[in-house]
Amino acid sequence: MNKSAADKDFFSKRMIQILNDGALNLALAIGYQTGLLDTMDLFENPQTLEGISAKTGLNPRYIKEWLGVMVTGEILELSRTPDGENLYYLPKHCGDLLTRRAGNANLGVYTQEMPLLTASAMEAVVRGFKSGAGVTYDHYPKFQKFMCELADAKHRRVLVDKFLPAVDDGRLVGRMQAGIRVCDLGCAEGVALLLMAKTFPRSRFVGIDISKDAIAKAQRETRRQHINNLDFMVLDAAFLKDNLELKESFDYVTAFDAIHDQTRPLAVLRGIYHILAPDGLFSMVDIAAESNLADNFDHPMGPFLYTVSLMHCMPVGLVDGGAGLGMMWGREKAVDMLKEAGFPKIKVLEIPADPFNFHFFCRK
Repeated sequence: MNKSAADKDFFSKRMIQILNDGALNLALAIGYQTGLLDTMDLFENPQTLEGISAKTGLNPRYIKEWLGVMVTGEILELSRTPDGENLYYLPKHCGDLLTRRAGNANLGVYTQEMPLLTASAMEAVVRGFKSGAGVTYDHYPKFQKFMCELADAKHRRVLVDKFLPAVDDGRLVGRMQAGIRVCDLGCAEGVALLLMAKTFPRSRFVGIDISKDAIAKAQRETRRQHINNLDFMVLDAAFLKDNLELKESFDYVTAFDAIHDQTRPLAVLRGIYHILAPDGLFSMVDIAAESNLADNFDHPMGPFLYTVSLMHCMPVGLVDGGAGLGMMWGREKAVDMLKEAGFPKIKVLEIPADPFNFHFFCRK
């Protein structure tokens, strides 16, 4: 076989793998959302179709077709009863990565992203290839809800117990216990702030977000929990530098996966520098990637993350002539922008229990 024929044969097999894996992602997302994967994980022994249906309360005909995907995709193991009836089993090593019990190792939850993005914005993104226009947030209500839930779950697992104790070599927590002013930028519905405000009652917290609906929900939850050291503001972070009342008013600012979606990210970073007190600290948590495409060639989730960026992060960042940074803007560009915003001291740190992100730790 000549090289051209060998290359074609290789790519044919690669394309078949891509088609099969794309289909598996969709079926896994359905299995995750319906609870089928979690139920399969509970079984100690292989089960019949009827047993799975009885346990889940789901329609057996739909389950049967889903099981076909899972077996041929080598997610579930297939065996038979002595009478020849099919039996299905989810190996524990698969459940360790696919189900809700997996905690920080849970990859199954991410199978929902591609179906949600396709339903939300496929047509708008295709139009954007011709027009160059961005795609507004109102295309993504279900995806935004999913991402908020994902971020909230991560905050509840790691923010207070793992992330904050590691900031500034452990010194930050002592200062928060004594009482400082803290701002979370792009706070959404305020879960991170609620956790911090309850944990550090002597500190004062402020959440900033452009979404009136998100802030309204955050305020309702704050009242419900009777938290008195937490306030919220509806502001466009790109104009923070124009706000004289907030100048040098915070000792610590956080931005969790919020900067790369901004239409004017440099203005936002300059605004953060503006609101930080002298010697103030800034924690920017953003995607762990490099700015040069060639340096991401071996990234274990490169195609996935670039696709999420193509379908969401980049187009929302292009709205109103925005920068359109995209999720994969990378370490080097992030550091350069932080320096341009005024930060002289920047450390790029790995985050305990979070392989997806870097912690860009800055001191004013």
